[in-house]
Formats: sequence, C-alpha cells, structure tokens
Amino acid sequence: MSELFSVLTPPAAWALFTSHFAPVVRSERVRTEYALGRVLAAPIVSRQDLPDFTRSTVDGFAVAAADTWGASPGLPALLTIVGEVAMGTATELRLGMGEAALVHTGGMLPAGADAVVMVEQTQMVDAASVEVMQPVAEGQNVVQIGEDVMQDSQVLAAGHRLRPQDIGGLMALGVVEIEVARPPRVGILSTGDEVIPPDQPTRPGQVRDVNSYALSALAQQVGAEPVRYGIIPDQRAALQAAAQRAFAECDVVILSAGSSVSYRDMSAQVIAGLGKPGILTHGVSVKPGKPTILALCDGKPVFGLPGNPVSALVIFELFITPVLRLLLGETPPRPITVAARLARNLSSDTGREDYVQVLLEEREGDLWAVPVLGKSNLIYTLVHADGSVKVPLDSNGIRAGEMVVVRIGGGNG
Repeated sequence: MSELFSVLTPPAAWALFTSHFAPVVRSERVRTEYALGRVLAAPIVSRQDLPDFTRSTVDGFAVAAADTWGASPGLPALLTIVGEVAMGTATELRLGMGEAALVHTGGMLPAGADAVVMVEQTQMVDAASVEVMQPVAEGQNVVQIGEDVMQDSQVLAAGHRLRPQDIGGLMALGVVEIEVARPPRVGILSTGDEVIPPDQPTRPGQVRDVNSYALSALAQQVGAEPVRYGIIPDQRAALQAAAQRAFAECDVVILSAGSSVSYRDMSAQVIAGLGKPGILTHGVSVKPGKPTILALCDGKPVFGLPGNPVSALVIFELFITPVLRLLLGETPPRPITVAARLARNLSSDTGREDYVQVLLEEREGDLWAVPVLGKSNLIYTLVHADGSVKVPLDSNGIRAGEMVVVRIGGGNG
C-alpha cells in the first residue's frame, strides 16, 4: 500500500492528525462525592460567598480593635465580657465600647467586633472581665465574608480533573452534583496466532497477552473506559469483524500488533476499510514504535500499534493519551519531571526521536538517570524503569554526564 512507512516525525504526525480530528466531549451528571479523577465538562460558578459570615480563625475574644490599642502586659486593656458566641448559630450579641465576647475557632463574630484576640494574649480577671495584653488590628484573626470564594465567581474551569481538595471545596459550596466528561470507550484488539491469554501456560512459540492489559491500564489511568475484544487470530476476516464491532461500539479503536510490513500484517488494510479519510500516516520516526498507524475513520481515531510491549506503551503515551484528553476536554496537565545526570552515552540516528527508559539513582547527593536498555519486546525494561528520557531529533545522542529531563512514569518524555 502507498501509506506504508511514509514516515513522519512525531510533531508532524501529531499536527497532521489534529488537523483532521474534531473531538466531541460528551458529558454526564454525577454525584460530586463519586467524581474524584473525573474531568469537569462545565465550569463551576459559586452561588454564594464562602464564608457567608465573618468568623474567627482562633479561640479567643471578639473585640473592637480600637479598644485594644496601646495594650501591653504592663498596661493591659480591661474589657467587659458580654457573653459567649455559640457555635453553629447566628449570634445576637452586639458589642459596645469596651466590650468583648468569648468566641471559638470558626465561630461567628458578633456585631460591633472587627478582630479577635487570641486567648493566649488575654488574662481573665473574673467571670465578667478580661485583660488584653497585646493589641490587635482590624481584621486580625478573622475571615471575612467571601474571602475564600466570592459569589458568582468561577471556582473551577471546564477541563479540570478533580482532586480530593476539589471535592472538599465543592462540598463547602453545596455543589453535590456536577457535569463531567463521559469516559471515552477505547476498544483494544490484540492480534497474533502466537498470543494466548495470561491465565494459560505457554508452549514453545507462544507468548501471553501483555498489551491488552497494559494498554487497558493506560486508558483507565487517563480516565477512559477500556473494552478488550480478546485475541484475534491472524485471519483477515476475523480481524475485520472484530475491528468493525469495536469501531461501532467505541470512541477510539486500537489494534495491537500487525502494523509493520509483513505478508501477515493486515492492520493497515483493515483500518483503511473502516472509514474516511482513513490512514493519515503509517510510520513515525520514533524509537521504539516506528511502524505506528495513525488514522481517522469517519471522525473516529483508530491506531495500529506495534506488538512489542515497550513500543505499544510508548506510542500510547505519545499519541493516544493526548487524544483521550481531548475527548475528555481536559486541560493538559503539566508532566512530572526531574533533572538528572545521564549515567552513560545514548546514541540516536539522525531524524528520529528516541525514548529511553531510565532508572533514577542517587549517588553522593546527585541524581543519576541510568538507562534501562533492552529490546522493545521486553516489558520489564518498563517495569524496572522510573521514567524516560527523550533523545531529540537530529541530536545524534546525549553524552554521559549531561543533565537530562526525566519524565516520571511516562513513555513520551
């Protein structure tokens, strides 16, 4: 076929793909308490001020700050105690000149008070009076109305992935239901007569299915719903039927293995028959993962990944993870990276990006990135790695001792 190995650089392949791709974010309404890790499909606007009453941040005495000016241990300010602010209710206390009210952390300030003196800075004279040993300024030890959140302000934007603190913040505003992106369904097909389920013993020439489960885990990690369609034999009719079923039922389709140039490799032909425009590129100048297929079939992303596990996982993070984030409407998160010194030389061919798995080691106070070298069909090169280092296009490699950026846990640097 003419599409085979019209190799593009990763940036060029991504630019070509996104020029054709118009992602649609589908949403659903869920209970906030169950929304951890979900992506907001609509912004959250506060319907109230938070807090909606002026409250104390300490245990102490609510006062008018002016009544404490000049106070010191040698010449304290003597104030009359007019009562105690009960927790959980609106207080009806009102302070006049020279008066104070006992208040607890989170308690409402009575009318006439504009500051709180910490209990440690006071001394009780009797049940009706207290000495203030240190002055306070207006607003000291007080949270004002709307200081945390103002009414009608946006607190979280669409595309934000919810964290535990976000759940708590939404509950504080009484937001118990929210609109989130529906997880895109990712159909995963593993192909090959040599591939068997993980729960079966292997015979000579057989390998257990690694990719279906590793790719499913990557999809779940992003927030998608993986759908495994089993192991498809090296038969054109079987692969075509399974691919058409996955294409009809899912938002993204992945064919694992069968993307390189071989008389048995049928992925390209099957993908090309799923819809228009079809294959955009068959071949990306990246190691591992060169024989990758990027396609859009009637607007739906379809990928052909190499069968080698390291290649498949690197390409997933390089192209499929960003596609899933687009389908979720997610604002791209900042990658987690660390700087480290490279422990050995890394070579690279001109015109190709290399992604090398590395183990991080601390040596005499310095962080070193130690390449975990191995062929792309060795899954434990990923298992034993902490992250990856990208060798850029046309760099001819990186010398030992140079500082590199290690992307933690990712395959695409």
